[in-house]
Amino acid sequence: MGRHLLAAAVVAADTALLATGYGNVLHLWGVLACALGLALVIALSHRVPVAAFTIALGFVVSAGGGYVLLLWTAYQAGRRVVSRAGTAAVVGAALGGLAGRLLVRPPEPRSIPGFVCAYVVFVALPLLVGRYLAQHERLLSALDRNNRRLRRERELLAERERLRERLRISRDMHDSLGHRLSLVTIQASALEVSVPPAQREAVRRLGAAASDAVDELHALLGTLRGEGARPRGTSAIEEVVTEFRSAGLAVTSRRQGEARALDAEASQAAYRVVEEGLTNASRHAPGRPVTVDLAWEPDGLLVTVVNPVTGQAAGAGHGLTGLDERVRAAGGFLDHRTENGEFRLVAMLPLAEESSVEEPPVPGAARTALLGFAAAALMFVVLPMTMLVGVG
Repeated sequence: MGRHLLAAAVVAADTALLATGYGNVLHLWGVLACALGLALVIALSHRVPVAAFTIALGFVVSAGGGYVLLLWTAYQAGRRVVSRAGTAAVVGAALGGLAGRLLVRPPEPRSIPGFVCAYVVFVALPLLVGRYLAQHERLLSALDRNNRRLRRERELLAERERLRERLRISRDMHDSLGHRLSLVTIQASALEVSVPPAQREAVRRLGAAASDAVDELHALLGTLRGEGARPRGTSAIEEVVTEFRSAGLAVTSRRQGEARALDAEASQAAYRVVEEGLTNASRHAPGRPVTVDLAWEPDGLLVTVVNPVTGQAAGAGHGLTGLDERVRAAGGFLDHRTENGEFRLVAMLPLAEESSVEEPPVPGAARTALLGFAAAALMFVVLPMTMLVGVG
């Protein structure tokens, strides 16, 4: 929009100058025709800048007007022409325009300094300014591409190191914890056959829990190896609640508000909060009632697990410490405390952020503005002073 307004200002300025100098010759229709011609040259300068610059030079040489148009087309030619052939054509057109001006209307000796300065200001200066800005933008673009490439390479190296560490952890877990859990499953299956029928159901649940633990361990190992295993999230909270109910824990699950989207890390953290809370309740307060609350707030999910305690020590092991680290990594916070004979485990997790694309700032804007100010100073200060010296 700003470029169109500037182009319109160029047309209006040159049209006003032509109407002032040649109004008695051009009349109304001639002025309108000149304005249309100026607009066509400006439109041509965006597609064929060399041709538009040549036409503007010819108009200045033949009619003695259109200096604002010459400024515009010279700047566009310097900005858009990047090839050697195009640069040679622009230089040839500039020299040809200078030769034509000297042949058509030779300047008087005393006006030569003003003529030279005018040619520098209206032809050479906008060409150099446009050329400089174009090269500056190309340099910034190349630096930006190089920086993006370096960032990608650094991310690939970091991802390689993370994958190497995850593979090491996966191997260690499989060799130690996996074997021990498999041994527990085998022993539970053997024990189920030898125990009396009254205890057989409890042993069967023990074997099922050990088998589920093995399955979850394998899923975790697949995630560490990058095999696309999907971790459990909020959708699996009811499943873990049901598992603890079937194991004999009196769990009450309540939900408030309308469910909203969480990102994968926050969803998994919510699941782990409920799992850790139920595990601690079954360990420190067996047979006591436990309440699991999921409250969907406007800005996040509030997960609360409450159970009566009999000597439960908050944060005695590493489970709550690791859980706090997981929740903080997901952008939330975790609180656990014992008060009024109850242990409360509370986590606040943020909702998924909507993707937004921010427009990057335009680099070099201050330098461009400074360069434009310098060009304007040359045009409106140096040129009149030189002309006055030449007249004197």
